[in-house]
Amino acid sequence: MREFNEFSITDAVIDRMKEATNPRVRQVSEALVRHLHDFIREIEPTEDEWQWGIDFLTKTGQICDDVRQEYILLSDTLGVSMLVDAINNRVTQGETQSTVIGPFYVKNPQEFPNGANIAGKMLGTPLYVQGRVLSADGTPLANALVDIWHSDEAGFYDVQQMQELGGFAGRGRLRTDAEGRFSCWTVEPIEYSIPHDGPVGQMLIEQKRHPWRPAHVHFMVHAEGHRRLATHVFVRGNKYLDSDAVFGVKDSLIAEFPKHPAGKAPDCSMRSEPYATLEFDFRLAKL
Repeated sequence: MREFNEFSITDAVIDRMKEATNPRVRQVSEALVRHLHDFIREIEPTEDEWQWGIDFLTKTGQICDDVRQEYILLSDTLGVSMLVDAINNRVTQGETQSTVIGPFYVKNPQEFPNGANIAGKMLGTPLYVQGRVLSADGTPLANALVDIWHSDEAGFYDVQQMQELGGFAGRGRLRTDAEGRFSCWTVEPIEYSIPHDGPVGQMLIEQKRHPWRPAHVHFMVHAEGHRRLATHVFVRGNKYLDSDAVFGVKDSLIAEFPKHPAGKAPDCSMRSEPYATLEFDFRLAKL
Protein backbone atom coordinates (compact mmCIF):
# COMPACT_ATOMS: atom_id res chain seq x y z
CA MET A 1 0.00 0.00 0.00
CA ARG A 2 1.31 3.43 -0.98
CA GLU A 3 0.34 7.09 -1.18
CA PHE A 4 -0.88 7.48 2.39
CA ASN A 5 -2.85 10.59 3.25
CA GLU A 6 -3.29 12.41 6.56
CA PHE A 7 -5.94 9.93 7.66
CA SER A 8 -4.81 6.58 6.21
CA ILE A 9 -1.24 6.89 7.50
CA THR A 10 -2.24 6.04 11.08
CA ASP A 11 -3.71 2.62 10.30
CA ALA A 12 -0.78 1.88 8.00
CA VAL A 13 1.78 2.50 10.75
CA ILE A 14 -0.20 0.42 13.24
CA ASP A 15 -0.50 -2.40 10.71
CA ARG A 16 3.30 -2.53 10.42
CA MET A 17 3.45 -3.43 14.14
CA LYS A 18 1.13 -6.43 13.99
CA GLU A 19 4.01 -8.93 14.11
CA ALA A 20 5.28 -7.66 17.46
CA THR A 21 5.44 -10.69 19.77
CA ASN A 22 5.45 -8.77 23.06
CA PRO A 23 1.81 -7.77 23.69
CA ARG A 24 2.79 -4.83 25.92
CA VAL A 25 5.15 -3.44 23.29
CA ARG A 26 2.37 -3.70 20.73
CA GLN A 27 -0.20 -2.08 23.02
CA VAL A 28 2.06 0.84 23.93
CA SER A 29 3.29 1.37 20.37
CA GLU A 30 -0.18 1.35 18.85
CA ALA A 31 -1.54 3.77 21.48
CA LEU A 32 1.45 6.08 20.98
CA VAL A 33 0.89 6.22 17.23
CA ARG A 34 -2.87 6.80 17.54
CA HIS A 35 -2.57 9.63 20.05
CA LEU A 36 0.47 11.24 18.44
CA HIS A 37 -1.19 11.26 15.03
CA ASP A 38 -4.41 12.65 16.52
CA PHE A 39 -2.35 15.38 18.22
CA ILE A 40 -0.71 16.34 14.93
CA ARG A 41 -4.03 16.39 13.10
CA GLU A 42 -5.50 18.63 15.82
CA ILE A 43 -2.78 21.28 15.93
CA GLU A 44 -1.71 21.06 12.25
CA PRO A 45 1.87 22.22 12.86
CA THR A 46 3.84 23.99 10.17
CA GLU A 47 7.08 22.32 9.13
CA ASP A 48 9.00 25.01 11.01
CA GLU A 49 6.96 24.36 14.16
CA TRP A 50 7.59 20.62 13.90
CA GLN A 51 11.32 21.25 13.58
CA TRP A 52 11.13 23.55 16.61
CA GLY A 53 9.55 20.70 18.57
CA ILE A 54 12.33 18.31 17.55
CA ASP A 55 14.94 20.90 18.53
CA PHE A 56 13.22 21.37 21.91
CA LEU A 57 13.43 17.64 22.68
CA THR A 58 17.03 17.54 21.47
CA LYS A 59 18.02 20.40 23.78
CA THR A 60 16.14 18.75 26.64
CA GLY A 61 18.30 15.67 26.27
CA GLN A 62 21.53 17.61 25.81
CA ILE A 63 21.16 19.47 29.13
CA CYS A 64 20.75 16.24 31.14
CA ASP A 65 23.69 15.05 33.24
CA ASP A 66 24.38 13.09 36.44
CA VAL A 67 22.85 15.85 38.57
CA ARG A 68 20.12 17.26 36.35
CA GLN A 69 17.40 15.31 34.55
CA GLU A 70 15.55 17.76 32.33
CA TYR A 71 13.14 15.09 31.07
CA ILE A 72 11.92 14.52 34.64
CA LEU A 73 11.34 18.28 34.91
CA LEU A 74 9.43 18.18 31.63
CA SER A 75 7.31 15.26 32.84
CA ASP A 76 6.73 17.00 36.18
CA THR A 77 5.72 20.39 34.77
CA LEU A 78 3.34 18.83 32.24
CA GLY A 79 1.58 16.93 35.03
CA VAL A 80 2.61 13.56 33.58
CA SER A 81 4.62 12.51 36.63
CA MET A 82 1.63 13.09 38.89
CA LEU A 83 -0.65 11.27 36.46
CA VAL A 84 1.64 8.23 36.46
CA ASP A 85 1.84 8.45 40.26
CA ALA A 86 -1.96 8.62 40.59
CA ILE A 87 -2.44 5.57 38.36
CA ASN A 88 0.14 3.50 40.22
CA ASN A 89 -0.77 4.58 43.76
CA ARG A 90 -4.54 4.58 44.01
CA VAL A 91 -5.59 4.96 47.65
CA THR A 92 -7.71 1.95 48.60
CA GLN A 93 -6.93 1.16 52.25
CA GLY A 94 -6.78 4.57 53.91
CA GLU A 95 -3.02 4.84 53.38
CA THR A 96 -1.04 8.08 53.15
CA GLN A 97 -1.27 9.67 49.74
CA SER A 98 1.76 9.65 47.46
CA THR A 99 3.23 12.32 45.24
CA VAL A 100 6.12 12.73 42.79
CA ILE A 101 9.60 11.55 43.76
CA GLY A 102 11.24 14.47 41.97
CA PRO A 103 14.68 14.80 40.37
CA PHE A 104 16.72 15.09 43.60
CA TYR A 105 16.25 11.61 45.08
CA VAL A 106 19.47 9.67 45.74
CA LYS A 107 19.39 5.89 46.12
CA ASN A 108 20.73 4.28 49.29
CA PRO A 109 21.48 7.40 51.34
CA GLN A 110 23.48 7.22 54.56
CA GLU A 111 21.64 5.53 57.42
CA PHE A 112 21.46 7.39 60.73
CA PRO A 113 20.28 6.35 64.19
CA ASN A 114 17.02 7.86 65.38
CA GLY A 115 17.51 11.29 66.88
CA ALA A 116 20.61 12.04 64.78
CA ASN A 117 21.20 15.28 62.90
CA ILE A 118 21.15 14.62 59.15
CA ALA A 119 21.63 18.27 58.10
CA GLY A 120 25.41 18.08 57.70
CA LYS A 121 26.64 21.51 56.57
CA MET A 122 23.24 22.50 55.17
CA LEU A 123 22.06 25.88 56.48
CA GLY A 124 18.65 26.74 57.87
CA THR A 125 16.48 26.93 60.96
CA PRO A 126 16.84 23.68 62.96
CA LEU A 127 13.92 21.32 62.37
CA TYR A 128 13.01 18.34 64.54
CA VAL A 129 11.16 15.67 62.56
CA GLN A 130 9.31 12.81 64.21
CA GLY A 131 6.54 10.42 63.35
CA ARG A 132 5.43 6.83 63.02
CA VAL A 133 5.16 4.30 60.22
CA LEU A 134 1.95 2.30 60.42
CA SER A 135 0.07 -0.22 58.36
CA ALA A 136 -3.18 1.14 56.94
CA ASP A 137 -5.07 -0.46 59.85
CA GLY A 138 -2.91 1.40 62.39
CA THR A 139 -0.50 -1.42 63.28
CA PRO A 140 2.99 -0.01 64.00
CA LEU A 141 5.65 -1.18 61.56
CA ALA A 142 9.03 -1.87 63.14
CA ASN A 143 12.30 -1.71 61.18
CA ALA A 144 10.70 0.24 58.33
CA LEU A 145 13.12 2.35 56.29
CA VAL A 146 12.39 6.08 56.11
CA ASP A 147 14.34 8.14 53.56
CA ILE A 148 14.24 11.91 54.11
CA TRP A 149 15.56 14.68 51.83
CA HIS A 150 14.81 18.38 51.36
CA SER A 151 16.18 21.78 50.36
CA ASP A 152 18.01 24.30 52.54
CA GLU A 153 17.08 27.81 53.63
CA ALA A 154 17.94 29.13 50.16
CA GLY A 155 15.95 26.50 48.28
CA PHE A 156 18.86 24.32 47.12
CA TYR A 157 19.35 20.56 47.54
CA ASP A 158 22.68 19.03 48.46
CA VAL A 159 23.23 17.60 44.96
CA GLN A 160 23.12 21.15 43.62
CA GLN A 161 25.95 22.29 45.91
CA MET A 162 28.07 19.23 46.66
CA GLN A 163 31.36 21.13 46.49
CA GLU A 164 30.22 23.77 49.00
CA LEU A 165 28.71 21.19 51.39
CA GLY A 166 31.50 18.64 51.04
CA GLY A 167 29.04 15.82 50.40
CA PHE A 168 25.42 14.91 51.01
CA ALA A 169 23.41 16.95 53.51
CA GLY A 170 19.76 17.33 54.47
CA ARG A 171 19.37 13.73 53.44
CA GLY A 172 19.39 10.40 55.25
CA ARG A 173 17.72 7.12 56.09
CA LEU A 174 16.26 6.06 59.44
CA ARG A 175 14.82 2.79 60.75
CA THR A 176 11.68 2.74 62.88
CA ASP A 177 11.78 1.29 66.38
CA ALA A 178 9.52 -1.41 67.80
CA GLU A 179 6.63 1.08 67.98
CA GLY A 180 7.13 2.29 64.41
CA ARG A 181 8.64 5.60 65.52
CA PHE A 182 11.43 7.59 63.86
CA SER A 183 13.03 10.98 64.52
CA CYS A 184 15.87 13.23 63.43
CA TRP A 185 17.15 16.78 63.41
CA THR A 186 17.73 18.64 60.17
CA VAL A 187 16.94 22.14 58.84
CA GLU A 188 13.68 23.69 57.73
CA PRO A 189 13.16 23.86 53.93
CA ILE A 190 11.83 26.83 52.00
CA GLU A 191 9.99 27.19 48.70
CA TYR A 192 12.26 26.92 45.70
CA SER A 193 12.33 27.27 41.97
CA ILE A 194 12.87 24.19 39.85
CA PRO A 195 15.81 24.64 37.43
CA HIS A 196 14.48 26.97 34.75
CA ASP A 197 17.54 27.98 32.75
CA GLY A 198 16.93 25.29 30.13
CA PRO A 199 14.21 24.15 27.69
CA VAL A 200 11.64 23.49 30.43
CA GLY A 201 12.16 26.97 31.86
CA GLN A 202 11.63 28.48 28.42
CA MET A 203 8.44 26.45 28.06
CA LEU A 204 7.14 27.82 31.36
CA ILE A 205 7.88 31.38 30.25
CA GLU A 206 5.94 30.87 27.02
CA GLN A 207 3.05 29.36 29.00
CA LYS A 208 3.09 32.32 31.44
CA ARG A 209 3.77 30.01 34.39
CA HIS A 210 6.14 30.31 37.34
CA PRO A 211 8.71 27.61 38.24
CA TRP A 212 8.15 27.60 42.03
CA ARG A 213 7.41 24.71 44.37
CA PRO A 214 5.99 25.18 47.90
CA ALA A 215 8.26 24.32 50.83
CA HIS A 216 8.23 20.60 51.63
CA VAL A 217 10.14 17.64 53.01
CA HIS A 218 10.41 14.46 50.91
CA PHE A 219 9.85 11.01 52.40
CA MET A 220 10.19 7.53 50.95
CA VAL A 221 9.06 4.70 53.21
CA HIS A 222 9.71 0.98 52.80
CA ALA A 223 8.25 -1.74 55.05
CA GLU A 224 8.12 -5.49 54.53
CA GLY A 225 4.82 -6.69 53.11
CA HIS A 226 3.70 -3.16 52.22
CA ARG A 227 3.71 -0.97 49.15
CA ARG A 228 6.50 1.58 48.99
CA LEU A 229 5.37 5.14 49.72
CA ALA A 230 7.02 8.17 48.11
CA THR A 231 5.52 11.46 49.23
CA HIS A 232 6.09 15.02 50.50
CA VAL A 233 4.90 16.87 53.58
CA PHE A 234 4.17 20.50 52.69
CA VAL A 235 4.42 23.55 54.95
CA ARG A 236 0.96 24.90 55.71
CA GLY A 237 0.37 28.46 54.57
CA ASN A 238 3.03 28.51 51.88
CA LYS A 239 2.10 30.87 49.05
CA TYR A 240 2.72 28.28 46.32
CA LEU A 241 0.46 25.50 47.63
CA ASP A 242 -2.21 26.29 45.02
CA SER A 243 0.18 26.76 42.10
CA ASP A 244 2.89 24.13 42.57
CA ALA A 245 4.84 23.97 39.30
CA VAL A 246 4.69 20.15 39.30
CA PHE A 247 1.09 19.70 40.61
CA GLY A 248 2.24 17.64 43.61
CA VAL A 249 0.23 19.17 46.48
CA LYS A 250 -2.55 17.20 48.21
CA ASP A 251 -4.52 18.50 51.18
CA SER A 252 -3.75 15.45 53.32
CA LEU A 253 -0.01 16.12 52.92
CA ILE A 254 -0.08 19.69 54.28
CA ALA A 255 1.11 20.01 57.88
CA GLU A 256 2.04 22.56 60.50
CA PHE A 257 5.73 23.31 61.05
CA PRO A 258 5.33 25.19 64.36
CA LYS A 259 8.12 27.50 65.55
CA HIS A 260 9.57 27.27 69.07
CA PRO A 261 11.90 29.48 71.12
CA ALA A 262 15.25 28.27 72.35
CA GLY A 263 14.94 25.81 75.19
CA LYS A 264 14.01 22.19 75.84
CA ALA A 265 13.08 20.34 72.63
CA PRO A 266 10.75 17.33 72.22
CA ASP A 267 13.73 14.94 72.43
CA CYS A 268 14.69 16.59 75.76
CA SER A 269 17.79 18.21 74.27
CA MET A 270 18.44 21.88 75.08
CA ARG A 271 18.39 24.14 72.02
CA SER A 272 20.34 27.40 72.08
CA GLU A 273 18.40 28.91 69.16
CA PRO A 274 14.79 28.91 67.91
CA TYR A 275 13.72 25.80 66.01
CA ALA A 276 10.74 24.28 64.21
CA THR A 277 9.08 20.88 64.48
CA LEU A 278 7.23 18.50 62.18
CA GLU A 279 5.26 15.51 63.39
CA PHE A 280 3.68 13.26 60.77
CA ASP A 281 2.55 9.63 60.66
CA PHE A 282 2.67 7.52 57.51
CA ARG A 283 0.22 4.71 56.76
CA LEU A 284 1.25 2.11 54.20
CA ALA A 285 -0.94 -0.14 52.06
CA LYS A 286 -0.43 -3.88 52.39
CA LEU A 287 0.69 -5.78 49.30
